[in-house]
Amino acid sequence: MTLRNSRLGAALYAIEDTCVVYLLVDQEARTAVAVDAGSGRWLDQLESYGVDAVTDVVVTHHHRDQVEGLPRLAASGARVWVPENEHDLVAHVDQNWQRRPVANNYDLRLDRFSLLDPAAVTGTMRDYGTRRIGHLDITTVPTPGHTPGSVTYVVDLDGRRHAFTGDLIHSPGKVWSAAALQWSYVGMEGAALTMASLELLLDHEPDLLLPSHGQPMKEPRAAAEQTTAALADLIEVRMGMRSDLPAKLAQPFIELSPHLLMNHTSESRSYVLLSDSGTALLIDYGYDLTTGIPQGGERFAVRPWLPSLRALRRDYGIDKVEVAVPTHYHDDHVAAFNLLRDVHGTEVWASSPVAHVLENPQDYDLPCLWYDPIHCERHIPDGTSVQWREYELDMHALPGHTLYASAIGFEADGRRVLATGDQQTGTWMPGMVAEIPNFQYANRFRPDDFAASAALYQRLQPDLMISGHWQPRLVDQSYLDELTRVGDEVARVHRELLLPEDPVFGGGARITPYRVDAVDGKPFELTVSSNGTSVRLTVPAGWDCQQIDDCVFLVVPHVDQPVRRARVAAEITLDGHYLGQLAEALVDVRLP
Repeated sequence: MTLRNSRLGAALYAIEDTCVVYLLVDQEARTAVAVDAGSGRWLDQLESYGVDAVTDVVVTHHHRDQVEGLPRLAASGARVWVPENEHDLVAHVDQNWQRRPVANNYDLRLDRFSLLDPAAVTGTMRDYGTRRIGHLDITTVPTPGHTPGSVTYVVDLDGRRHAFTGDLIHSPGKVWSAAALQWSYVGMEGAALTMASLELLLDHEPDLLLPSHGQPMKEPRAAAEQTTAALADLIEVRMGMRSDLPAKLAQPFIELSPHLLMNHTSESRSYVLLSDSGTALLIDYGYDLTTGIPQGGERFAVRPWLPSLRALRRDYGIDKVEVAVPTHYHDDHVAAFNLLRDVHGTEVWASSPVAHVLENPQDYDLPCLWYDPIHCERHIPDGTSVQWREYELDMHALPGHTLYASAIGFEADGRRVLATGDQQTGTWMPGMVAEIPNFQYANRFRPDDFAASAALYQRLQPDLMISGHWQPRLVDQSYLDELTRVGDEVARVHRELLLPEDPVFGGGARITPYRVDAVDGKPFELTVSSNGTSVRLTVPAGWDCQQIDDCVFLVVPHVDQPVRRARVAAEITLDGHYLGQLAEALVDVRLP
């Protein structure tokens, strides 16, 4: 097979394969770094490029036309680097093949256009980071659109800035795949995010766009603008309205007061407290600039990034987000916290109950947990205050929407402000439908929680309440009284409907940690909490279990091969009556 190639610079080749493979050559060492792998067949012609070996390959996204040749490259000794968000779609793609819904499928992401079998991965390319790969410094720019985890690699060569864009753009006004732009059954999520990614990529001032399919583009701004206009037309035809994404990208913040901003592009809404010292504090920060991204599910399906922060620099002179504080642990409020730490050195401060969930997600069986632990530099007990710059932040326990939540109080520009997360909808006005309490039982709800939060509001008397998904509300006494009425109603209907032994009242039985990773098959401890008078643990056949005290058990797994999600159950007895296996834990056993 003869592959066509073109020389784009003294040490840059474009090889036409299943995708365009770019070869960046170190002429003195006769080695090269490849952008994407294609089929790998081009390795047969390395000598024609003055190259003896490929030291590294960086992958823009996981699609099969980009990565089919990775096993061959790895076998030749090349190091393989993949986007952090798509690591599992290369290194553990067999798991996706096993889990991926096929029948009655409404998930239209093209993650089945992946490798058939896993490929060895050396490491990941982290969003916004610059890394030395081979003889080059390569900056990774998050550019979701073609896939949620797609990236562009920016490299300076011969005095020009090259952007290797993968399949973000094909040519001026064109994209490579229409199907890749539609991630859900009724949405155009990829199309909208492609628009945003093209705009944000221009911030890096590339001189040349180099796509995986298509020809190099020497006028990046004109190419991006032409493609963005075509995508806007597509969205309008499909969705019946013009995308408001360009306007949101340009102005993501609404100024509630000179020192308090609301990000109205994020899911959920985040808030920025500005310090006169030139730094900022964020209250919540999940998925910034969303376009209907499907949430939940596999890690590669969701993508935190930081597009709104460019406006903080541009409009407010903020170069550093110093602290991020969550109202609660849900992913739409905290997904970008680890990324903020990596990029800005941001510290996470959280109330003690929320901090424990963030740092130990494996301990909990709760909805909306983030995939990875989030380290918190400060654990702040509820009922106490902490100083940040010129502001004093007061932490208040706020169970209701979830047991692990805190209201955050502070004064900004002469107003008492209270951030309440997702506690209630925030839509009430006199004469309208009552304020809706936002409870989900799986979040560890209790009947009196909303009455307790209403009592807290009455005591604090805030001037402004800011929430996660609704408009900020100027507070008056009639609103506080309405929340008191709603809280009393929540308690009443549950006490009338439910039996006292219902988990909503008693808390139910639980095993902690809920997810166990038994590395090298080592023994591990489990703690059972319940209202039972006696507890015993059921473990898989052949395993050993020793009860250490009334509620703590030592489990010894005996396996001769790795195990995924073995089940352990807690058998609960109350006053001599066996209630059954009321709680479970899941155990992965890894062997050396």
